Amino acid sequence: MTRNPTRSIRVGSATLGGGQPIVVQSMCATKTTDVAASVQQVRRLAEAGAGVIRLAVDNADDAQALVAIRAQTQANLSVDLQENYQVVTDVAPWVDKIRYNPGHLYHHQRNRPWQDKVRFLVEVAAKHDCALRVGVNCGSVDPSQRDRFAHDDWLRPMLESALEHCELLDQLGFVRYCVSLKDSDPQRVVAVNRHFAAQRPDVPLHLGVTEAGMPPEGILKTQAAFEQLIPAGIGDTIRVSLTLPVQRKHEEIEAGQQILAEIAAGRRVGPAPVAAGLNIISCPSCARVQNQAFIELAEQVRAMTRYAAHQPITIAVMGCRVNGPGETDHADLGLWCGPTSVNLKRAGARLGAFSYDEILARLKDELDRLIAEREAAGEH
Repeated sequence: MTRNPTRSIRVGSATLGGGQPIVVQSMCATKTTDVAASVQQVRRLAEAGAGVIRLAVDNADDAQALVAIRAQTQANLSVDLQENYQVVTDVAPWVDKIRYNPGHLYHHQRNRPWQDKVRFLVEVAAKHDCALRVGVNCGSVDPSQRDRFAHDDWLRPMLESALEHCELLDQLGFVRYCVSLKDSDPQRVVAVNRHFAAQRPDVPLHLGVTEAGMPPEGILKTQAAFEQLIPAGIGDTIRVSLTLPVQRKHEEIEAGQQILAEIAAGRRVGPAPVAAGLNIISCPSCARVQNQAFIELAEQVRAMTRYAAHQPITIAVMGCRVNGPGETDHADLGLWCGPTSVNLKRAGARLGAFSYDEILARLKDELDRLIAEREAAGEH
């Protein structure tokens, strides 16, 4: 397959872009502070073929645990910065790549320009021999970009956010970076990555369908996007983001390898199979999940809602605070799972918090009400 002529960037012993084989990635679902469990998961993912393995670091305890994790593995490690970009100084010495989200840079030091924050990240990354990933996510788009465009224009805020960060990184002389533009809708993933690749064919792209959900549906959604992008030369590293229990996280790597094999063999799944009916999106289990019951709840939601399979309704089941608010706001019905309760939303409006034992019945009531209202209005 023809590949876009992207620059190559080194991530530890792996190389992204520059015509190198596509690298398959995953993210640990263990709590970063549980060093033994995290080391075990890193090793299992590496054994499955992960070229880069990401961990979540949100605070000083996570950063301290990362030091202990690094001492026990030679795997290529990436760290995920969310709201607190300044933690980069504690983690950069121990990882090979740093991922930051432009939409989260405003959370700390709100009066400091985002450009200054990126300069700080670049200085730290360069000092410690780290690559960067500019990770743009549909559930947490930079508010300054979102406010520039019409409410229903989902593409340009994501695209412009990525492009302006690339421009600044280039001006700073830091070109060891890749970009990701992720959405839970496979067709949006295709559209925004095509637009970006047309304007910046030199920048390596990390592909993924965020919150793809549970297998097998999540795998099919992801393949539906990848099989339109990869044969067109777009994509240098991939992740299949699946809702899985900790002990099965290596299945993300296996799914990614299988998708690449299917594409190379010319086998296609076609459009995402859920496009015309019920669409359940759920985030990949990771260290930020506040209650592991979230994974079982996602499976229960899938089972309970099978009777509505032909309804064009989106239900989001989210496990943490990072993308939970944004994704549940965009869904017809949303479950945002906390430590002891689940927030229920309808079209972005919060209906209340319910226990894990109560939430399924409450969700069914809202789903039935929504179906009845649409049928009464003549919608199908």
